[in-house]
Order: sequence, then structure tokens, then C-alpha cells
Amino acid sequence: MPEIKPKHVVLIVADSLRYDSVYKSGGIGVPYMEKHATQFTNASSPACWTLPATASIFTGEFPHKHSATTQTRKLNKDSVTLAQILKSKGYHTYQITSNVATTEIFGLDKGFDQVLKTWELAEQKGLKISQLFMLLGKHRIRKKLFSKDAISDKLSEDFKAASVWFRSFYKLMFDHANHIVHEHEKKGEKAFVFINLMETHFPYHIDTEFKLSSSNPIKKLSELMTLFSVINQTFLIKENSIPQQKKLETVKSRQAKSWDLIRTDLDEFVRSMHEDKENLVIFTSDHGENFGDQDWVYHFSNVTDACTRVPIFWLDHNGIDPGIRDHKTSSRLLFHTIAKKVGFGGMNGHDIFTHNIHSIPISQSYWYNHHGKTLDRYKYNQFCFHYEGMRYLKKNGSWASAEATQYNEGMEELPFENLSHGVNPIEEIVKDTEAQNYLRQQLGEFLLFEKKIQ
Repeated sequence: MPEIKPKHVVLIVADSLRYDSVYKSGGIGVPYMEKHATQFTNASSPACWTLPATASIFTGEFPHKHSATTQTRKLNKDSVTLAQILKSKGYHTYQITSNVATTEIFGLDKGFDQVLKTWELAEQKGLKISQLFMLLGKHRIRKKLFSKDAISDKLSEDFKAASVWFRSFYKLMFDHANHIVHEHEKKGEKAFVFINLMETHFPYHIDTEFKLSSSNPIKKLSELMTLFSVINQTFLIKENSIPQQKKLETVKSRQAKSWDLIRTDLDEFVRSMHEDKENLVIFTSDHGENFGDQDWVYHFSNVTDACTRVPIFWLDHNGIDPGIRDHKTSSRLLFHTIAKKVGFGGMNGHDIFTHNIHSIPISQSYWYNHHGKTLDRYKYNQFCFHYEGMRYLKKNGSWASAEATQYNEGMEELPFENLSHGVNPIEEIVKDTEAQNYLRQQLGEFLLFEKKIQ
């Protein structure tokens, strides 16, 4: 008997949401999802920022394959997207987003019938002084603002899009998603809705509009300056400029508060989409965030656990028992598993529920050219894989290793330590022949892509 296909598919991504911001002490706080979802508690993203990470979810491919990376910035024209597949299976496809990185600018609109951008849906408001200061942390905005084109339409569009940093739009997005699904439900049609939530992205909403978490004026100024340094990625261009850990802890606490801001309404939205319905609903994040982990700040160009470990909640439409799946896996496999659920074949063993060679987490990053000022010590690309509780990292031609972070035990992320010269963990530590061949292939393709973009 063929499997029943979902009436509607809803994929929700909370941008930049760290795994441990969700699974912090005191519980997750999403009772419906906790009761009805399969939770993947050992999942990693193939990439460390929105464009490559979302492209991997949309295509099932690694960054070296789909090509939407820090340096190339565009989805490979040959990559087939989840939206295209669902469209071929009779689904009307929608993207509701608060992040320009998921739109036509970078090719991630491919296959969507309609892309709804929150900064175009919502009523516009002026920026406050603190918000403008934060926005100036973006070099592109500073350059335009202080140029002769400061009042151009293009700058106006940038400011509109930047409103997602300073206002919370998730309720608006849930309302639009509900409307879309209900309209197609009335017509007997199927819909696929992808939602990108920016509340958990920098500067981490702790209220419906941007505000600082501190009450003391001096602490407010310190928090604002730290946020500016983070978004400007000052540490990439200036020696010894990573903010003090105490200041980073203040910023990190903002993300946990942003999760607290959305989780109750998110859980209710998921319930409304899933309960007593034949809909498939998935909640995850595209990547995590760094607050001094491995001496990184923000989320470009790194493969730390803080930045690649992601929560995944899978609420099935057809009776998969909820529970905890703790095998190592990759969020890119959401592509294959959703595609199979709607009847698309040819997935060749790729499935987030299956523990095999395809579920070995591999993460990649490509160095960020900070307007020609990136320090030499940050000019490298990285290839990292998990194997039997360890992480193995290749950069600058050498390998390093570190224990995988046990967040559920309150473990802090451990730094990578260099392996002896000439040691290759794929050849000397990975004993399974099939896994060896798989890792050799992916590393080989990564190195070829690295040469190509150089």
C-alpha cells in the first residue's frame, strides 16, 4: 500500500538559532512539538550562515556542490530545489521570508511560485538612533550612506530590508502562512510553505521592537558597542578585537531571550498546522551562532559546533512515532526525506531517519573577504566531519581534531588541536571502508571547488 502523501508541507527555519539556545536548562518550552515531534538531537548543518546552509536544505547538496558560498554567492543553475520538486508533485509553493539571503538575489527563490518578503508586507517605520547605529555596522550601508547616492532608491530598499533587524514579524508570517494553507485547503489543493524567521538572528529580538537588554546607561552603551563590533566582524580585520567574554555573554543571552519571545506562538502555529491534519511540519534552524566559541564571533566562515549544531523537530503527517533520535545526521537530508514523503524517487539511501554514510555530518566554510582587509590568519577554507564522537578539521593543508560538544551535559566547546604532521584521519582513523570512500569523495570535491574559486 503506497504511503499517504502530506496534504501540505510547512518548513520553518529560525535563522541563526543555536542548538543550546533551544535545549537550555529548564526545558525547551514547546509542549506540542515535544510531544508530537521526532527530535533530532545530534544534527549538524553543512554550512555556517544563511545562504549556504539554506541552499543545502533546499538542494540536499554540500556547499561545494550547490556553490552558494561566502565567495561565490549564487546557487548553481543546475541544482534542483525542494520547491521545484514539490511543484512537480502538484504543490503550490510559497516562501515567506525575513532574510534577503533566501530570495532571488542569491537564486534561492528557484521553484517558488511566490516569495513574500516581510519588509514589503509590513508597515514601514522610521529608525531610532540606536537602530541606525547598529545598521552602520554593515560596511555596505555605511558606504552608501556616506556617498553622494545616500538618498537613492537603492539605499531606501536596503533600509526597508534592514527593518527585520529591528522589528519582530513572526506573527505576520504565521498569519500569512495560515491564510495560504486555508485558501488552498478550500480548493482541494496542496501547498508547500517555507518560512524564515529572523527573530533569533542578530541582533536577536528580545521584544517586538529592538531594545537593549541592559537598564544601566553605561551597560547599554557597552552592549550597543559590542553588537556593533559583532555585526562589523571587527575581529577579522583588527588584531585582539574580540569583545570580552562577559560582553559576549550579554549578547549570547539575547538569543536565548529571542527564543523565549517566539517559542509559545511558534508552538501554537505548529499545532494549528499539524494537529488532526495530514500535514507535514518541520521546524529547524539553518545554522547556529558564535559568541567567542573557538575564538570566533558571529557566523561567517567557521565550522564550530556552536555554528553548525542545529535543532530539528519533525512532525509527521502519517504516523511516525514521536521521540528522540540521537544518531549523528545532517540537516541537508531534510531535502531528501521531504522529497520522498511527497513521492519523489531516486534518493539513493539519503534519509534523515536512517543512520548510514550519508548521515555523517560534514560542514564546510569559505573565508570571508572583508572588503580586502581580512587578516591573513583568517584566509582559509575549512572541511570538517564528525566520526564516533570526534570532529576532524582540515584547513591550510593540515588536520586537527576535537571532541564533539555534549551540550546536554553542560559541556563547553573544546578547541581543535593539531594532529601530528602527515596524519590523515580519513585514512588512519575511519575504519569503515564505505565511510572512507564517501569522505574521500566529498573532500576531493571540496578541494577541487576550492581551486576553482581561487
